[in-house]
Amino acid sequence: MTASASLPRNNSDSPRPSLGPILLTLFIDLVGFSIIFPLFPAILESYRADPWLETLLDALRSISPEIDDARLVVLFGGVLGSIYSFLQFLVSPLWGSLSDRWGRRPVLLITITGNLFAALLWAFSGSFALLVLSRMLAGIAGGNISAATAAVADLTPGEHRARGMGLIGAAFGLGFILGPAIGGGLSLIDLTPAAQAAESTGVFRTNPFSAAALGVCVLSLINLLWVWRCLPETRPEGYPPRPIRIQVSLGGRWGAEVVRIQLANMIYLVGFSGMEFTLAFLVNQRFGWGSEHIAAMFVAIGLVLALVQGGLSRPMSRRWGPHLTSQIGFCLVFVGLVGIALALQEWQLMLALLPLSVGAAMVMPMLSTLVSLAVGPDQQGEVLGCFRSLGSLARAIGPLAAAILYWKIGPAAPYWASAVILAIPFLLISGALARKPQIQ
Repeated sequence: MTASASLPRNNSDSPRPSLGPILLTLFIDLVGFSIIFPLFPAILESYRADPWLETLLDALRSISPEIDDARLVVLFGGVLGSIYSFLQFLVSPLWGSLSDRWGRRPVLLITITGNLFAALLWAFSGSFALLVLSRMLAGIAGGNISAATAAVADLTPGEHRARGMGLIGAAFGLGFILGPAIGGGLSLIDLTPAAQAAESTGVFRTNPFSAAALGVCVLSLINLLWVWRCLPETRPEGYPPRPIRIQVSLGGRWGAEVVRIQLANMIYLVGFSGMEFTLAFLVNQRFGWGSEHIAAMFVAIGLVLALVQGGLSRPMSRRWGPHLTSQIGFCLVFVGLVGIALALQEWQLMLALLPLSVGAAMVMPMLSTLVSLAVGPDQQGEVLGCFRSLGSLARAIGPLAAAILYWKIGPAAPYWASAVILAIPFLLISGALARKPQIQ
């Protein structure tokens, strides 16, 4: 089914709601995902005496005794990061389908509340098990990306869809980059002395990362109040309630173009998320960078992502179209990945990060635009739910695969592998471009 101007949409006589509350929701989702990146080594050390964690580490040591604790940090981080994305993968289609049936607003309110409680649980996680539980709850609530993306699609007509998806990409970019910065900065505030003074020894007590978690709580509370007060329902009127679908598929029932785009997005994100996860370890090993240098690097990447996605994606899409724009982006990401793999000096790394960041900023909003334009308004939540869900599955696979390649083969291995597999999404989008008339 293709989008059509004749299909009913929201009442045009009503003022168009602001995208602000929706974009803040997406921003907080990415902050929740990435805030833990710079904290992996410190978290492992903080919970080192936890019996459950020690049991897990002993099991890993028995399987691979040649791997030292420094390598286990990477494997541990990959598993902890993958939990969030895997659960997001499972529930994202459900939230998207529920938003098609109930509306975007109630789904957003429920999931933002879930984010708030997940952050509170993290703030008072006195055991490693509670920390894992908080990440699981955050992943489930983070599945609202599908509903939020559908709400943006509701508010942006087809001719402006690329701009809407570009703003989503800007929110993602800022969330991805500010998450590690917030986590690293607020982790300098240690609230554990307060817990010790109160003689709190139970499983619910503050930890060295409580300040970072409470920062997410504040953002989630602001988000909840903003959506509650200022965001009306955005789902188009005039459609009967759709049945709730919870299956995840590549979208064959929506046509071959959707399948191509879904596959391209998933394969691309497997490689890109592996880069996200291992980059901090690479610069630490090669150049001896500390947390402040790593934070500055992530901030620079995020600024490029936000600037390109927020300001340039629309004119690029108008000039070249979303198919060609995404292909140019794939080529730039390829150049960046190869450059990182070969970089032996800091200036070479920084030079490689520029095309990587610009290319990534071009790819994601264009793929979102293509899959959104391939279906009608009454299917936005469902198809974007599958799109985001498969992306989350890719983000669950990527860090684990990259961690294994990094420590079994070498620091450059994940980047060479990611560069090679980029050929697949490039060819898939080439096939979609050849059949471009089917996407309206």
